[in-house]
Amino acid sequence: MLETNEYIPVLQKLYNKSLILESPHEFEPVFWFYFKDAVAHLDFTLCILGYNIQSMRNVMNMEYMKWRIDEEKKDGRDRFPAFINWLKANHRENFDKLPTLWREIYDTDSAASYRSFRIAMDPAALKPLPARFFTTCIDELFDKGFLKSLYTDASLGKLYQEFLAE
Repeated sequence: MLETNEYIPVLQKLYNKSLILESPHEFEPVFWFYFKDAVAHLDFTLCILGYNIQSMRNVMNMEYMKWRIDEEKKDGRDRFPAFINWLKANHRENFDKLPTLWREIYDTDSAASYRSFRIAMDPAALKPLPARFFTTCIDELFDKGFLKSLYTDASLGKLYQEFLAE
C-alpha cells in the first residue's frame, strides 16, 4: 500500500459499508449481480490506485473479474444494459436517480466503460479518476433509497418487469 495515497480512505469507506439492514436475497437477481459488479469494479480500480498491482489483494480481484465475464451472460443478465437505455428513453426520472456507474457504463451514449476491469469514465484520459469520484459512487450505491428500489417488488424491480414484458 502506498503511504500517503488519497485513495486509501476511499477504499476503507467502501470496506466499511454493509448491507446488514437489507435482504439481498430478495433483490431482483439481475440487479443484485450488477450491484455486486459495480462494487467489485470500484474495489478493483481503487486497489490498483491504492495498492501495488502485484499485491495479493489485486491478484484476488483479477480472479473475480475473470469469472465475472461469464456470469454477466447468464440468466438474462445480458439484457441489463438495454434496460438502462430503456429507462433513459422511457423513464428519465428513474434513470437520473441511478448510481453514476450504472448510468455512465451502460448508457450507449456515454464513452465510459470498464477497461481491463478498471473504471474508465473517459477512456482517452491518462489521469486517474479523482478520489471524490469514488466517494460519490460509494454513497450512491449504498444509498438507502437506491437499495430499497432493487427489490423485485420495488419501483426499479417493477420497471424491469415492464421492460422485459415489452
